Amino acid sequence: MKQIAIVLLLTATAALAQTDVSKLINGNQASPESIASIHYAQGQIIWIFYHAPSAKGRHIFNGAGALQPDGSVWRLGADNATVLHTDADLDIGGLALPKGEYTLYVDLDKGAWKLIVNKNLKDARGRSIWGINMDGSTTDNPSTELGRVPMTMGKPPAPVETLKIALVRNGDKGGKIEIAWENVTASVPFTVK
Repeated sequence: MKQIAIVLLLTATAALAQTDVSKLINGNQASPESIASIHYAQGQIIWIFYHAPSAKGRHIFNGAGALQPDGSVWRLGADNATVLHTDADLDIGGLALPKGEYTLYVDLDKGAWKLIVNKNLKDARGRSIWGINMDGSTTDNPSTELGRVPMTMGKPPAPVETLKIALVRNGDKGGKIEIAWENVTASVPFTVK
């Protein structure tokens, strides 16, 4: 049922989308597809499509032995790179973002996270990029980044088993991207232009 809702929502914006979302759906139950979406006036839809892994008792962030070491770049999810689509120009934490589609990553920068917005959506063969390379590094390419913005860090009241990305409305033109997983929360505000 969740996959049907994802496909229906994304079909509504397919004319503007560069990414064929049906090719991002892989049925991997270990990191199922998920979407965060929000609608503003005049058909301005913003969505983030991602694959949501679970902690499964693993230590994910912060400190020795973490799956994602401090100072590394994380693919912000699992499987395909996480995609942000916006029908409106945005300001994300001071970064001007023209309407379109982008891949998202996070620079873990020793616990002071920065959201990375990248313009690259496709690999050399024209397929949607996978979030990670064969050598374990992310597919983030600094030469195709639109920019990096600092995130506000916090801790959830209880551990978060499955990665959750949310788009939260703040008034008629504002909102926030919120990320929660394991023992960390991170957020960054955005404004619709």
